[in-house]
Amino acid sequence: MSSPPFRPTAEVAAILNVLLDSFERRVAVRRARAGEAARGNAGDDPGSRVIRWRLEPGSAPDYFSQTDPAPRQAANEQWQQLERAGWVKLEWLPGEAGHLLSAVVLLRAQAEAVFSWLPREPQAARRARLADRLLGERFRFGGWRRRAIEHVLSQLKAEKSVAPFSLSDDDFNRDVLTALAELDQVREETPYRVFSVHVFNDSKRFELLMRAVISLARRGQPEWKVLTDTEVLRELNLVANPGHLYLHGAWILIDALGQRLPIEGFEPSVGLPAAQAAHLCQVAVADAGSRVIAVENPTTFYELIRHQPDVAAICLWGNPSPACRHLLRQLPETTALCVWADLDYGGFNILAQLREQVKAGAAPFHMDVDTFEAHARWARPLTPGDLKNLTRLLRRASLADVQPVITHLLERGLKLEQEAVVIRH
Repeated sequence: MSSPPFRPTAEVAAILNVLLDSFERRVAVRRARAGEAARGNAGDDPGSRVIRWRLEPGSAPDYFSQTDPAPRQAANEQWQQLERAGWVKLEWLPGEAGHLLSAVVLLRAQAEAVFSWLPREPQAARRARLADRLLGERFRFGGWRRRAIEHVLSQLKAEKSVAPFSLSDDDFNRDVLTALAELDQVREETPYRVFSVHVFNDSKRFELLMRAVISLARRGQPEWKVLTDTEVLRELNLVANPGHLYLHGAWILIDALGQRLPIEGFEPSVGLPAAQAAHLCQVAVADAGSRVIAVENPTTFYELIRHQPDVAAICLWGNPSPACRHLLRQLPETTALCVWADLDYGGFNILAQLREQVKAGAAPFHMDVDTFEAHARWARPLTPGDLKNLTRLLRRASLADVQPVITHLLERGLKLEQEAVVIRH
């Protein structure tokens, strides 16, 4: 059977590619289940299901255009020729035969002919090419990046999803790997557009790769799975714009040149550039033996210093950034560090981070059973994810002393945001 004597429109080609993607996925699943079939455990055969693509305004806007019928007319003519060739079966909307399609069904027996005609590289070849690239590049990486690459390689071997890499865009894959490699050079907080210019000579290129890098970071570093996208990037020293650490109290800050940074007189707080905080060599608070309170959220940070103006406090802005952790690590051992965060998984995870990465003796502040019960009327139900995550925290060695509080939250099935806690003088 000869190939149709025309080139498919962009919309027709796009739908055919989606249908072929589905065809190849089902072939892969069918192969994976071949062993179960031999043992009599095959179950439903995905390869036997109809491969259909339903046309909807959101997925085919040109086809459903109310102002320009040309794309629809061209597509309908091509689809009808492909149907006569025996490659597809067309399903029309009721009463709209020959005018508005409802769906296109790929006839599996002709899939190879469609591959040749588009032309389209078989998925097996694309998967092999990605595997070759990852195998050739993985020696450049260690730590979480190596673990993330190894995961994708195992996915390729099992013929599963290769996300966040692409099977259709080699340039995208190349640039993701370049970005991962260049992260080694990012030692302090850097706007990601600046990073993008330095690496790709294009201030916007990294924005197209950002989701892939974040996904790989979470895959390679499980403890980052609970972080927001912004917090994951911050762990990589990438930010939208330079950030600041909010401080209140009589802080003494000495930089790498031995100079004291003058922050006295700023009320109610001062914003210290994170890039500057990352280079501090000495940090203290004026009163010997005093404490520093690290507060999760800005609202409660300002409520605290409004009601207790004599304290020394720092706003964490959620999970503490690398610059924030560095600043707190410079405090003398004699300075007590207290942590005030939500009575939920995120809050106790912050406490664990600060104990494990800054000061083992960091103490919880307003994170106890009495505080919870005093404000329980403002508590909210735990989600299934909360239950799972809080239960996992019970096994975290750094949180052994707060297990009774976590257990109480689990028994009550509730959590409490720190904004609900009443501050007293």
